[in-house]
Amino acid sequence: MNKKVIFFLFFQFIVSFAIFSQRNVENRDDENINNNVNIIGKNAGNVNVTLSGKTKYTDYKVFSHKRDTTYIDTTLSIQKEYKFNYLRKDLFEFLEFHNQGQQLNNLAYGFNNTARLPDIGFTAKQPSYVDIEDIKYYEVPTTTTEILYRTGLQQGQVLDALFTTNFSKRFNVSLSYKGLRSLGAYRQALVSNGNFRGTFRYSTKNGQYQIRGHLTSQDFFHQESGGLTEESLANFIADDADFTNRARLDVNLNNAESQFDSNRTYIEHSYKLLASKDTINNTDFSNLKIGHIFTDETKNFEFTQSSLTPAIFGEASSSNPKNSIAESKITNNELNIEFNSKYVLGKFKAKTNITSYTYGYDTILNSNSAINKIKIEGNAISFGADWNARIKNFKLNADASITPGNGRLAGNYIKGEAILEKDSVYSLKGTLLLNSKSPNFNTILHQSEYDAFNWQNESFSNVNTTDLGFDLKSKWINASLNFTNIDNYTYFNADSQPDQFENQIVYLKVKANREFRLGKFALDNTVMYQNVSSGSSVFRVPDFVTRNTFYYTDYWFKGKPMLVNMGVTFKYFTTYNANAFNPLIAEFTLQNEEEIGFPTFDVFFNAQVRRTRLYLKVDNVTSDFTEKNYFSAPNYPFRDFTVRFGLVWNWFI
Repeated sequence: MNKKVIFFLFFQFIVSFAIFSQRNVENRDDENINNNVNIIGKNAGNVNVTLSGKTKYTDYKVFSHKRDTTYIDTTLSIQKEYKFNYLRKDLFEFLEFHNQGQQLNNLAYGFNNTARLPDIGFTAKQPSYVDIEDIKYYEVPTTTTEILYRTGLQQGQVLDALFTTNFSKRFNVSLSYKGLRSLGAYRQALVSNGNFRGTFRYSTKNGQYQIRGHLTSQDFFHQESGGLTEESLANFIADDADFTNRARLDVNLNNAESQFDSNRTYIEHSYKLLASKDTINNTDFSNLKIGHIFTDETKNFEFTQSSLTPAIFGEASSSNPKNSIAESKITNNELNIEFNSKYVLGKFKAKTNITSYTYGYDTILNSNSAINKIKIEGNAISFGADWNARIKNFKLNADASITPGNGRLAGNYIKGEAILEKDSVYSLKGTLLLNSKSPNFNTILHQSEYDAFNWQNESFSNVNTTDLGFDLKSKWINASLNFTNIDNYTYFNADSQPDQFENQIVYLKVKANREFRLGKFALDNTVMYQNVSSGSSVFRVPDFVTRNTFYYTDYWFKGKPMLVNMGVTFKYFTTYNANAFNPLIAEFTLQNEEEIGFPTFDVFFNAQVRRTRLYLKVDNVTSDFTEKNYFSAPNYPFRDFTVRFGLVWNWFI
């Protein structure tokens, strides 16, 4: 654990002790809270709460980065089944590799949340990365803990633990850690990841001053196999009985490892300068406040080998491996002023961001390369505004920012959102995103001892993205449509070199979900159609992806102590030239030799007993007697028949 984490924990302890010791009598309503909170979920995700005193399940609040409020949910549903994985999210649009915690190949792409600033890159190592928008904050009347446990593959397990408590009604602290160690079924497939998150939020009694923040420390260690050798690949496809133990199959790399690390500090606070009251409803209808957001984020990637492998990556400048670490550091300060009034139908915020960045290496790694710059660095200033309005059941949200100049951070961003809600019957949302920003840094500058993996692409233009989207959520059907245009699309070609597409990418994605119920049985269906009308030579997705789950839900035993959820999930995607994985640059690259597309059947048995959800799942149950054509990427087989179990357990103390 590094010094930042230790300091953050010490800071939280000191501040928590000070505030807790100074609570006055009016803040001691916690004494009325029943220490035995029981939140039990029924089928279809409904929540039945058995509490005494003044505590309700709605008192256990979860706040997103955008301050949307949800509640700690201990129910059991089919959506929980889809999200019971290492990432704890629905992976419908992704193709997993055989071992959990490894990279994910794309079955689809989403552009509705494109970031304002370019990233370091090495994107294949970041599916597990917890970004600023992923951090959650809490408000709980009693100390709350959640534990997720899941078995690994061959050896290892996942443990995701959350602890959060309120020292007063206005001050909350949470500590979370997710650790994974899984050996994998194939050689050189060990994964060892860690995500530490610490958060706090505090406001003064009248809400005049508010502050929240978090600290993250994340590390992702992967052994790199380079996929199966040609001979092993033939043995796998032929289903040779001598190689049912997958560790007997040879791989292309036997001495390669990668490490991706990151640390981030985030602090956001605001002070209300003035406020007026609505004397009838006794609510603020006009206020003015100033705010400041500080972000300091460091990321680095390292690929190491004990001996070089020119047969895989080509000629090298030296026969002696050297450590090569690419590092980026971005520090951003945002100053903003926010006006909240019925005259602007909600909130309006003007903001200025001052950003400094650096990316690169400590030295020239390859004497044969033409690289003459080891770092990209500079400063930028941007100007922008947010607007959030509401008119009865109609909401409007807008976010815009522009960074003038010709540096690597120059660009612009605007996102508009219109939402129509009709009670709980339906909601309809339309979004428009216009974004222009630099490609990721590792497409601009990359160094390696291997001659072919050194580039300095300072002439690369900004990637310009336009995305128009519609979302419908109702009791009848959930559906979404996204129409995306991309100029200067940046990708890695079949030679693993970064390139920009000269023409425009035109991409359509339509997805729909509908569940049918009959008594205790249900059929949940999700179907996605995609079409790339321009740019399909470099932008590859399957035409159709479908997932169909037939399941049974009921209470078992006298007194209904256990809710059971069991069934089978079928998933299939049509064949397409799925991207290949290159571990040296930690990116997916184009390939034109192999098409991938296959069905899978997964069987699950889940149960809920009070606040504990138990999960048992059998992945790819038909793999023992079907054709061995299932791959996550060329040379990387998908997982075989695999049994996993785990649980999610909540305590409300």
